[in-house]
Order: sequence, then C-alpha cells, then structure tokens
Amino acid sequence: MKFFIDTANISQIKEANDLGILDGVTTNPSLMAKEGIKGEENILKHYVAICNLVGKNVSAEVISTDFEGMITEGKKLAALHPAIVVKVPMIKDGIKALKWFSDNGIKTNCTLVFSAGQAIMAAKAGANYVSPFIGRIDDASWDGVQLIEQIVHIYGNYGYKTEVLAASIRNPLHIVRCAEAGADVCTCPLDSILGLLKHPLTDIGLEKFLADHKKGQQ
Repeated sequence: MKFFIDTANISQIKEANDLGILDGVTTNPSLMAKEGIKGEENILKHYVAICNLVGKNVSAEVISTDFEGMITEGKKLAALHPAIVVKVPMIKDGIKALKWFSDNGIKTNCTLVFSAGQAIMAAKAGANYVSPFIGRIDDASWDGVQLIEQIVHIYGNYGYKTEVLAASIRNPLHIVRCAEAGADVCTCPLDSILGLLKHPLTDIGLEKFLADHKKGQQ
C-alpha cells in the first residue's frame, strides 16, 4: 500500500519523506490556508515546492465547480510539474472533467467520494485515483472501511485501473484496516503514520535490552 501524507506543511512532508516510506502528498486550499499560504501565486509556488521535495503523486485541487473552470484550472495545475495529480470533486461536471483529463493525459484524483456508485462513475471516467472519505463516513455512523472493501471488490470484478485512495484517515488503526481491505493508497496526517511505529511491548523490550547491555558493560 502506498503512503501519502495529507498536509501542506513542508516540514511534515520532509519528515515523512526522510522516513523513506512516502509515496506522495494530498493537499488543498484549506490545508494551504492552515499554513498561512494565501493568494493564487503563493499557492502555486507552494505546490511546486512540494513537488520538488517529493517528486511524484502530488494532488492539487481545483476550486471551480463547472466543467470549463475545472479544465482551465486543471491544465494550469498540471503544467506546474510532472508530479501533479489534479484533484476533481465528485459532481456531474467533475465526471466530465475527469474524462477530459483522462483523454488528454492529465492524471486525476476524484475526491469527496462517499459511495460505491460514485466510485464506479469515477473509474468509468478514467480517474487515476478515487478518494473515499472514510473518517467522515464513520462520523455519520457508517463504516468507512467497509466502503473501501466494497470499492476494491467492484474494481476487481471489472479490472478497473483506478486506484483506491483511502482519505480522511483519523488514526493508525484506520491505516491498518484499509490495508486489510485492499486499499491501494492511504493519505494520512503525519501523526497517524508515526503512530504505526508505536507499541508498548516495543518500548518495554528496548528498555530491557538497553538495561541488559548497560549491565554487560559494568
């Protein structure tokens, strides 16, 4: 399973990249604003900085909700760097845009997916990635990981090439469950990725090992 980090924070991206396990980044204007990055020119420059750091799979989101606007924005984003993946919302004009981008060699990530039906539409339109928001589904008292399982199963039935990108990850357990469900990608906050490293028995074992080593040096 690929690991993407969901942030616009360069230091967090660098930390994840330095671990040697990072496969990409997902970000959007909201995450940009959280880092104090405002204005179109600054946002575009920040996308390029992220691309230069990671080198692949950087999802950059369009703001427009009409077909022509999405195409105009998507072409501009794709021209920034070969690593850019244009993030398109799951709406009617978004499906049209996904098809246009697919036909014109621009990689896409269909975002705000909450049902298997939506995922089928995105795959049919040629999306490279489809992003079910499992945390938000859990918030609505449904099982987000179950949706991942359903989409993976359907895509397998028909050989769709679209990769299932589990989004809205809230904790390390989400990551593990998505891996069990067959997700191709998880996009996660840094805390969730680092949380995979933690286990009390590891801490206890290391402490004992170091204590025994210290005794052996006396």
